[in-house]
Amino acid sequence: MNQIVLRSPYLIFLGSETNPTYAKTGAGVAHWRPEDCLGQFHLPGGSVDLGLPEMTIEQAAEAGAKSLLIGTAVVGGAISDSWLDALEAALRSGMDVVAGVHTRLSDIPRLAQASKETGSKLIDVRVPPKGLPVGNGKRRSGKRVLTVGTDCALGKKYTALALTDELREQGAKATFRASGQTGIIISGAGIPIDAVVSDFVSGAAEVLSPENEADHWDVIEGQGSLHHPGYAAVSVGLLLGSQPDAFVVCHEAGRKTIEGWPDYELPSIGEVIERAIELGRRTNPAIRPVGISVNTSTLSEEQARNYLDALEQEYDLPATDPIRFGIRAIAQKLVSEF
Repeated sequence: MNQIVLRSPYLIFLGSETNPTYAKTGAGVAHWRPEDCLGQFHLPGGSVDLGLPEMTIEQAAEAGAKSLLIGTAVVGGAISDSWLDALEAALRSGMDVVAGVHTRLSDIPRLAQASKETGSKLIDVRVPPKGLPVGNGKRRSGKRVLTVGTDCALGKKYTALALTDELREQGAKATFRASGQTGIIISGAGIPIDAVVSDFVSGAAEVLSPENEADHWDVIEGQGSLHHPGYAAVSVGLLLGSQPDAFVVCHEAGRKTIEGWPDYELPSIGEVIERAIELGRRTNPAIRPVGISVNTSTLSEEQARNYLDALEQEYDLPATDPIRFGIRAIAQKLVSEF
């Protein structure tokens, strides 16, 4: 499993991004590690706001920023040529540059040269460890819960982090297992599952969540969606390798189509439950859903509560927005029923 140590505080780089969906790395770090975030920096045209002070690279360096953290990740995970002036300026101001995209900073000659000349580091988070095995499907000790989604970028990581905290509050042993770049940055360890060669995805999930004490919960961050036209392969491999005893379905109220794939309708929560059980039974015949986690940010509080109440009645599962209302009911179900 990858272990990373980053120098804080961070200046979050948001480029020219206007869609919050593609700034989820920056948003996640700002939400879960606000004490490590000094400010945010945009290129012309950028409008995503993380609620951090707006700073130039020079101002952030003077204020003590130690790392420029790339907070955006577009489809395909590339680094735009339009970013390079800013990234090089950060290196030459004494900051490390941290990225969780598929393009490796160290493969860009201009940045590699600036890093060599200044001693500032290029830190690529989305690099899987070497020597990952093919999944063996063998049962292992410990308990596991996986977050699965109707789509990407709607709360699987937030749900897993909130659930880990709540399980600990209730006296359970629990560890958050990061499977994506943002989760790794937040927790300091994990495996970027979507950067693993496909033959080894299930094996990577087994490594991510190894044998543990019988009463210990691994809370595994989900990736993609089992119904996603582009990313389902990652989601299936993670599900099979995780061998979860339980799963939480994650959804965003009001989303109708796959983000970035407007020709594909979003699957229903019921369809996600059905497919997760069908596939997950291959490596854990006892797999079952324990709750529904919904991003209700587009709804008023009254609308959100009515929406969640309706889901509870339809699926006979606790339903909540973990950021707005907490996730106690789902954690209690795990503690009491497993």
